[in-house]
Amino acid sequence: MLYHTFSTQEEIDQEYNPRFIVENTDELIKSYFTESQRVLREYSNRSAVAYGPTLSETLDIFPAEKLCSPIHIFFHGGYWHSLTSRDFAFVAEGLVRNGITAVLVNYALCPSVSIDEIVRQSRAAAAWTYRNAEDFGGNPEQITVSGHSAGGHLTGMLLSTDWEKNYGLPPNLIKGFLPVSGLFDLKPFPFSWLQPKLLLTSEQVLRNSPVFLKPVYSPHVMVAVGADESHEFQRQSKNYTIFLQKHGVPAEYLSMPGKNHFNIIHDFLGDGGLLCKKIIEWK
Repeated sequence: MLYHTFSTQEEIDQEYNPRFIVENTDELIKSYFTESQRVLREYSNRSAVAYGPTLSETLDIFPAEKLCSPIHIFFHGGYWHSLTSRDFAFVAEGLVRNGITAVLVNYALCPSVSIDEIVRQSRAAAAWTYRNAEDFGGNPEQITVSGHSAGGHLTGMLLSTDWEKNYGLPPNLIKGFLPVSGLFDLKPFPFSWLQPKLLLTSEQVLRNSPVFLKPVYSPHVMVAVGADESHEFQRQSKNYTIFLQKHGVPAEYLSMPGKNHFNIIHDFLGDGGLLCKKIIEWK
């Protein structure tokens, strides 16, 4: 077997390429762009704020109306090789409407950089947010984080970050984690259509698979996935939830009826749906 119960790349691709599952993929992704352009016009924001030395290391900040507001950091999807934070600007709407400042993280993409570097940039973005929160009206003691797809993976990687040892920051820097349709075991991807872009080694897989990395502390965690997603996406989310629970993290598993890999993130539009409500509970 190449991975789990799969003996061919075709089998792996069928489960891990959401385009094979969702018929109107292009239409749904186009809605990301359309809604993001609307949100960028309608909501106050600071775009392309640098958090690191390279051009890709930027944040888009959508401040809530009140000062000292809770902060929510969001990592976009795109299988580590496509899309940008601005393509997901629509995610800010449901957060801002509920009094939460949204920080959308941009990062460099494979194959220009490795997944190791993307993870480093993600951690750097969270550290920058904590250190600079008061400058943009946020409360550094009320930071939560989510991410979609590859961003869900990055969310999981933050949970294994030793903020105190490596950054000199509070060990419980992030108070709540919400990976959405995430990828927590990278073992299938060296055998998938993605490998020419990701160029994953076995060492990188082990270093960057949240399901193999012990969480550093025990914050609130909700692991969400669409009920209409592939069996493997659902299995990975279930397994990660169980893994966290075994390590003392009060993790919950949420299967969202009627949601597939692409429309699940629409939950952040308007006044926000179930995912936004969970983040609000952590305020």
